[in-house]
Amino acid sequence: MIKSELIAQIADENPQLTGRDAELVVATVFNTMIDAMVEGKRVELRGFGAFSVRKRDARLARNPKTGAAVKVPPKVAPRFKAGKELRERMNPGEE
Repeated sequence: MIKSELIAQIADENPQLTGRDAELVVATVFNTMIDAMVEGKRVELRGFGAFSVRKRDARLARNPKTGAAVKVPPKVAPRFKAGKELRERMNPGEE
């Protein structure tokens, strides 16, 4: 599912919302989540999962083509961990 399909489904399931309103809702939710993660906070959606950030230290890597050493700067990467309900719905019958 892509963002436009999510917006369309929200608009279809909520006739009181126009497509523009549904787009604003989705954008607000995503932007709020992104802002929290930029601040280093964890975003947890019960039953779905948790988004967090993981800091990666600077390291020395190798260019596979030339074999030359390359410095990789430190960075922050997003991380997602699926919630229990999501895992159970994706794998029915497993316990």
